[in-house]
Amino acid sequence: MKVYRLKEFSLGGLQQIEEPEPHAPVGRQVLVRLRASSLNARDWRSTNGTIATITKPGGIPLCDGAGEVVTLGPDVTRVRPGDRVAVNYHWNWIGGPIPDEFNLYGRNVHPDDGMLTELRLLDESELVRLPEHLSFEEGATLPCAALTAWSALHGDQPLLPGEDVLVQGTGGVSVFALQIAKLSGARVIALTLTPEKTDALKALGADVVIDASSGPGWHKDVLEATRGRGVDVTVDVLGYTRWDDSVAATRENGRISMVGAIGGRGGGLSDHFMMRGLHLHPTRVGSRVRFEQMNRALALHGVRPVIDRVFDFDDARSAFQYFEQHGRLGKVVIRHG
Repeated sequence: MKVYRLKEFSLGGLQQIEEPEPHAPVGRQVLVRLRASSLNARDWRSTNGTIATITKPGGIPLCDGAGEVVTLGPDVTRVRPGDRVAVNYHWNWIGGPIPDEFNLYGRNVHPDDGMLTELRLLDESELVRLPEHLSFEEGATLPCAALTAWSALHGDQPLLPGEDVLVQGTGGVSVFALQIAKLSGARVIALTLTPEKTDALKALGADVVIDASSGPGWHKDVLEATRGRGVDVTVDVLGYTRWDDSVAATRENGRISMVGAIGGRGGGLSDHFMMRGLHLHPTRVGSRVRFEQMNRALALHGVRPVIDRVFDFDDARSAFQYFEQHGRLGKVVIRHG
C-alpha cells in the first residue's frame, strides 16, 4: 500500500513509500480504506517541526481522515463492511470528561499515526459514521476543525438561539463555527483580514462582516453591531498576543472559546478580562460522543463543509504548500482515490 511518512521535519521530509498492508483484523479491530484526508494548522506545525518537542520523525501525518470499512475482527459490533466512517481525533476519548491518559495533540503526533495512507487498522471505538449526504472529501474535514467548532460553541455550555457569536477569519474552524452557529439559531459577526472575502462570508450566513485589516481596534465595530453589549461567545483563533480586542468585544460574563494561537502564544490574562467576568473555555477538539451529536445536527440541517481545494494523493506535498501560502476559505483536502 502507499503511505506517507515524515522522515524529517520539513516538507521535503514528507515521503511517499510502499509498505505491506496491515494484518487481518483481530478482536475489535477494523481495517479501513482511507478515501480522503484534510489539513489543519496543527498538521502543518507538526510537519515543519514547530511542535517537534512532542513528536518524532517517521510517523504518518494528518489527523483528519474518512473512508470505508473493509474487514472486521470477530468481536466488532459497531460497524459493518462498506460503512462510511470518519476517525475520531482522540482515540481514547469516547465521552464525558477528558480521560486521565490523554494525548493532548491527538492523532498523528507520537505515538498515534495519522491518516495520510491508503489503509489503517483501528479499533472500532475510534470510528464515527459519516452523515449520508456528505462525500468522503467532505467527511474528511470533520474530525478536527468541525468538531473543534462544535465544542467551542456547545461544549462548555450550549449556544442558545438569538445569541451573538464572533468568528475570526476564514480558516476551517472559523467557517465551521459560522455554519454551526447559524444552524443553532445564533446571529454571527464575522471578522476578516481580507476584505475581498466579505461576500463569501455573507453567502455562508454571516449577519455582519467586519474588516479588521487595519489592525487592532476592531472591537469597536463589534460593539456597534451589538448596541454596545458585546457578543455572547467569541471563537478565538488568534491567541493571547492579539486578544485584547476579543476581550473587549465579548459581553460581561460572556465566554471566549480558545481554539488556536495564530497570532502567537504566551501572555497572560489581562485585568480587563478579570473585571469583565469572562468565562474561558480552552477547546480540546472533542469526544466521540460529541462527534456523533454534531453529525446528527449536520445531517438534520443538510450542512455541507466548505472545501477550498482538493489535491490528489500523489500530490500531497502541494497540498501542504498551498495550505501554508494561500489564504483559504474553508478546508484543504487530499483525495486518496
